[in-house]
Amino acid sequence: MRKFIIAASLVSLLAPALSAAQPADDALREYEQAMNLTPNHENGKKVYKICAVCHTPEGWGLESGAYPQVAGQLSTVLIKQLSDIRARNRDNPTMLPFTSPQLLGGAQEIADVAAYISKLPMSPYNGVGPGNDLVLGERLYKDNCVECHGEHGEGILDDHIPLIYGQHYRYLLRQFEWIKNERRRNADKKMVKQIHGFTHRDIRAVLDYVSRIKPPKEKLAEPGWRNPDFPKFARPANLHSGAGYSIDKRPPRPTRP
Repeated sequence: MRKFIIAASLVSLLAPALSAAQPADDALREYEQAMNLTPNHENGKKVYKICAVCHTPEGWGLESGAYPQVAGQLSTVLIKQLSDIRARNRDNPTMLPFTSPQLLGGAQEIADVAAYISKLPMSPYNGVGPGNDLVLGERLYKDNCVECHGEHGEGILDDHIPLIYGQHYRYLLRQFEWIKNERRRNADKKMVKQIHGFTHRDIRAVLDYVSRIKPPKEKLAEPGWRNPDFPKFARPANLHSGAGYSIDKRPPRPTRP
C-alpha cells in the first residue's frame, strides 16, 4: 500500500511536466517535417488567403499591434510559430482555429505559406514608439539583444530566431511583456532569464529603439505597393502598415479643461 501511494505521488508530480512536454514534442515533430519539404510558392499563395484577413494581403499587420507584420519574416520562424500554435505550445486563441488541419492543411502547407510570406516585401511605415528614450534603448539592445537577434535585428535563420526590424512597436511591447511574465510558453528560456530584471522604462526604451531599426532597402516595399496576388481585396485608400483600417485608428487623448 505504501509503495502504491509513493508511486501515485510520483505520477502526480511528473504529470504537469509530461503534459507540458507533449505540445513541445508535437510542435518540434511538425517543424522538422515541414523543414524537410520543398515549398510550393503557388500553393503558399493559396494558403495565405486565410492569413490575409488579419495580417492584410501585404502581410503588414496593424500598427496598433493587434496583428504583427509577418511579411519578410524568416521562413524558419514562421514554420516554428505555426507549428507551436497548432500544437498549443504557444497560446494564441485568435490564431489557433486558423492553424487547424481543416483550414491550414498539413506540414506541406505550413512550408508553402511560410515560404510565400517570407518573400513578401515589408512595410516602410511600421508603428514606432514615442522616441523619447532612445539612448537607453540602444544601450540595452546592444548589451542584451545583439547576440541572438543580430546587430540590425536580422535574426538567425538556422536557429529560427526572428528578425525584429520593421515590427510594430505595440506588438513588440505585448510579446515582450508576455515573455517576461512567462505567459508565452514557447519563449526562449535564455531570453526569459535575461530580461527578468528589465524595468517598465527599460522595456519601452529598448522596444522603441527596435521599432526604429529599418529593414534593408531590398526588403522594403515601394511606396503605394499592393500585393498583386490579391487584386479584389478591399483596402482603404490610405492604407499603410494597416493604419488605414478602422481597428488601427485610436481616438485622440482628451485634453484637460
